[in-house]
Amino acid sequence: MLHADLIRPLATALHDHAQARGDELAFADDERRCSWGELEDRTRRLGCALAERVAPGDVVAISMGNRVEAVEAYLAVTRAAAVGAFLNPAAADSELRYTLDDCGADVLITDADGRERLGGGVTVEELAADDGRASPRDDLDLDAPAWMLYTSGTTGRPKGVLLTQRSCLYVVAACWAPALGLRAGECLLSPLPLFHSYALNISVVAIVATGASERVLPRFSTDRVLELLRTRPITLLAGVPTMFHYLADALGEDGRLDAQALRACVSAGAILPAELTERFEARAAVPLLDGYGITETSTMVTMNWPDGARPAGSCGLPLPGCAVRLVDPGTGADVEPGEEGELLVRGPQVMLGYHNRPQDTAEALRDGWYHSGDLARADPHGFLTITGRIKELIIRGGENIYPAEVEQAVAQHPDVEDAAVVGRPDEALGEVVAAFVVPRGEDVDADAVKAFVGEHLAGFKVPAEVHAIDVIPRTGSGKVQRHKLAKRLA
Repeated sequence: MLHADLIRPLATALHDHAQARGDELAFADDERRCSWGELEDRTRRLGCALAERVAPGDVVAISMGNRVEAVEAYLAVTRAAAVGAFLNPAAADSELRYTLDDCGADVLITDADGRERLGGGVTVEELAADDGRASPRDDLDLDAPAWMLYTSGTTGRPKGVLLTQRSCLYVVAACWAPALGLRAGECLLSPLPLFHSYALNISVVAIVATGASERVLPRFSTDRVLELLRTRPITLLAGVPTMFHYLADALGEDGRLDAQALRACVSAGAILPAELTERFEARAAVPLLDGYGITETSTMVTMNWPDGARPAGSCGLPLPGCAVRLVDPGTGADVEPGEEGELLVRGPQVMLGYHNRPQDTAEALRDGWYHSGDLARADPHGFLTITGRIKELIIRGGENIYPAEVEQAVAQHPDVEDAAVVGRPDEALGEVVAAFVVPRGEDVDADAVKAFVGEHLAGFKVPAEVHAIDVIPRTGSGKVQRHKLAKRLA
């Protein structure tokens, strides 16, 4: 069911919430609590200050950590009718400068650390003290570019993805409100990095659209999440698979989650193994709902709902109003249920295109469909299961191997904390599987891991080599950065 009433400008929603529930909590972090009345007032003043500095459609870059001021900056840019480009503050200096140059920002909003690293910028507090205009513009069209979010960079240089208010609000109206029950009175706990599209959507846009409240965490911490769930009236928790893996481990086989108000958790950003879902739900006693989404589709394309069927390992059904196809990557012909194909998406959430990359845009958006590059299977009822990416496919002696399948098998070994696999060039076979593992203890027996995987998968999928590593390189959404692992092999 589509909650179409939620698809309205964020400035309108802010004003309405301030009028209806001005003293109620909107956002809080470790330092501040901000009511709806305060949020409307602060974003109005920040929007006025920005409107003095930029013209409609200009780009404003934001590089800040997870806190209430970042949320205020995001919303202020929209109220100034500008385009917000979000930078990862944890990125290396060279990566930050690349993104800043690529987006062509006219203004940079940052903090003291960002100002030192990037050689300039204005802080939220400086903007709040300089509101020369009587009012912000508050006239950004729902279909105009609103945000520029950079792709994960799992295969190389990130690209700026242009999204609109409508595209992001559609996901709220078709997913977070009906599937999660997000509405006024609910409280979301979010340790997601706010520069990421998943967090922008569920942690900022969805909260403002629905009038719910949110506790923003500066970063994920197993102990901190468990503490807040125990001591605060948190009803919903958003995360990525890695976070739920650590939470399940912390609870232990005989543990139970002490969270009286929590009624559901949601995972996106990377493939959620069926084994992890089962383990977490048994220990937490709340549903862990998996969905599939990417930056180019304003996050969500499919979702599992709390009631009804949830096939093991599936990322659910397409959202209402969204169409998907699975096609043979070589011929473009639709595949049959149960067969693997590239996932194509058509719907209100699809991006406008890539910033200043017309060729990449034309390649991704063809004949009205977004070509995701992700491989998936659909069962006869339409439930999708993501199996990997076309470019990450490992072909060993003519046999196709999908990294995600091998990773799930390796990660189940009791001595393995985390795992990722890549293809290593091989003169005879073309490619073989190379596994990287984070040991639970001091070390891990490579031969034991190979034997364990051989008990669960066909022999040609067993890693030819196993390397211990301190941490698996991942993006903010939890996706493995395989190109970094491939460089280690080289």
